[in-house]
Amino acid sequence: MSDPTEASSDADKADRTRIAQQFIEAIPHARALDMRVDDLGEGRAVISMPWAEHLVGDPRTGVIHGGVVFTLMDTCCGAAVILHPSNPKSTATIDLRIDYMRTATPGQRISARAECYHMTRSVAFMRAVALDEDSDNPVATATAAFTVER
Repeated sequence: MSDPTEASSDADKADRTRIAQQFIEAIPHARALDMRVDDLGEGRAVISMPWAEHLVGDPRTGVIHGGVVFTLMDTCCGAAVILHPSNPKSTATIDLRIDYMRTATPGQRISARAECYHMTRSVAFMRAVALDEDSDNPVATATAAFTVER
């Protein structure tokens, strides 16, 4: 006989995945970047996107434009806010500070991981990191504040 809490956990994860995917699909820019939900939890998300030639900022090197990395991290933070256990109904970016640590490796998928480390009644405080496939060495790190609408 299977454990009922395990089935409930699987159903909750499926619901969170559906909600996060709908969140991404509602943002035209995220759809255009072909973002994919990779992992979700309570107040955390991992979202990735493939390298694509039309997203390159420097044609000589094939490096993805920094604005694309920013968009991925911003979207991932927003998804993590929506997934917080306090069940926010919507969110918007108040502030996002990003530090670019190195260029992303051309041709590689980029993943963003975001977590909500503090939640008030109206503001979520976030941390995020962007990585490519080659390394645990970050492409970028970010801290952010997002609105929380209940």
